[in-house]
Amino acid sequence: MIDPLAPPVWWTLGGLVLLLAVASAVTAALRWRFPARDWRELSDRIRSWWVLFGVFAGAIALSRTASLVFLGLMSFLALKEFFSLIPTRRVDRKVLLWAYLAIPVQYYWIATDWYQMFLIFVPVYLFLLIPAIMVIAGETRGFLRAASSLHWGVMICVFLLGHAAQLRVVPDAGNPVAGAAGWLLFLVITTELNDVFQFLWGKSVGRTRAAPGLSPRKTVEGALGGIATTVLVAWALAQVLTPFSTAEALMAGALIGFAGFFGDLTISALKRDLGIKDSGSLIPGHGGVLDRLDSLAFTAPLFFHFTIFLHY
Repeated sequence: MIDPLAPPVWWTLGGLVLLLAVASAVTAALRWRFPARDWRELSDRIRSWWVLFGVFAGAIALSRTASLVFLGLMSFLALKEFFSLIPTRRVDRKVLLWAYLAIPVQYYWIATDWYQMFLIFVPVYLFLLIPAIMVIAGETRGFLRAASSLHWGVMICVFLLGHAAQLRVVPDAGNPVAGAAGWLLFLVITTELNDVFQFLWGKSVGRTRAAPGLSPRKTVEGALGGIATTVLVAWALAQVLTPFSTAEALMAGALIGFAGFFGDLTISALKRDLGIKDSGSLIPGHGGVLDRLDSLAFTAPLFFHFTIFLHY
């Protein structure tokens, strides 16, 4: 059964369709005007955005359950990608199974709105379960590195990303403008646009590298320009999707801008440590799922608790 969405959610989704259509038209014009240049990466990015938006919008529009299934699938793909990147011991294969099983369990707590269990299941119970299973195997070589890597992956891909799903099940009454779907849409749009804005500002005016040892393309000018633009977009979106005051909207934009920047850098540090460029190749033009969700893993829990503190 399709859950009714507030009109502002539909207007926003329609606006995103228009934005993608403009981006596609501009890309086509650039390819026609400058045929000698290679526009394949840009074209791949736009096509991938159409697919990602279509699936996400469909999940939002169908129902709360569809939204949770979609976000749970994203957690699974991100965790699978993470485990494919890090070195794991042969003896820990059973532990990986338990880590994957944590996803449906965690999303069950979300679906039933058992907030207290959602908060403690991964950082407490799973934190205790994983080393308990590992010590039964009796292999001590590489134990600390393996345990910490497994914990870190589950925290990033299941617990932190799960806050976006938890945002979808909060009472609609806390957002009389657009309901729980409005909160989630606001978070995802501002987080993803923050990545785009920081990239565009960095390409156009970036000079000073922000973290040369991690990401040579990240610049101070790009970060500040992207964050400032994200703050403005957050203020504009807040008028349509949230009951935020002007001050709250500006704070939310700054929070998402800074958190997204450090989320991206954190996953960059992981990839640099492993000697790889992208976490995968599932999304043409973007790399892997983890490349696309790295910022959201940091923005989702901060924005969730910011929103709960102010409006629930």
